[in-house]
Amino acid sequence: MIETLLGGLLGGAFRLAPEILKWLDRKGERSHELAMQDRLLAFEKLRGAQRMTEIGAGADAAWNVGALETLREAVAAQGRTSGVKWADALSTTVRPVVTYLFVLMYAGVKLSTFVGSVQSGVGFGPALLAAWSEADQALLAGILNYRFLNRTLEKGLR
Repeated sequence: MIETLLGGLLGGAFRLAPEILKWLDRKGERSHELAMQDRLLAFEKLRGAQRMTEIGAGADAAWNVGALETLREAVAAQGRTSGVKWADALSTTVRPVVTYLFVLMYAGVKLSTFVGSVQSGVGFGPALLAAWSEADQALLAGILNYRFLNRTLEKGLR
């Protein structure tokens, strides 16, 4: 009788063992499938972010091209004449007049600073140093570079 009972139990256990192994295998497959789906989702997010960056860079480049084209058109339009003689003559005087007024105003401010310092009892040297600062030196260097170096480079590039 024990043999019959043991035979039944062992037979049931041997019959149940493959089902348990299949269940464990399916559980492992499901967790593997879930992990693969998570990795695929992370990859798609990364690819989407990269694509958005590419689209943004393309949009920035297109905007820059458009801005440069607009600037080029504006500069070209400044050089065209309108056909009205007095308006064209007035238009050509705007930049030189503004430049000369700025230079005269700047020189006036520097001269008044120097004269005011000398009249208040500061010596000639310290008054000159007070009127001429590092910012003035930088401004003069920029103007000289533009007036001489830029023109030289433009002549060489033509």
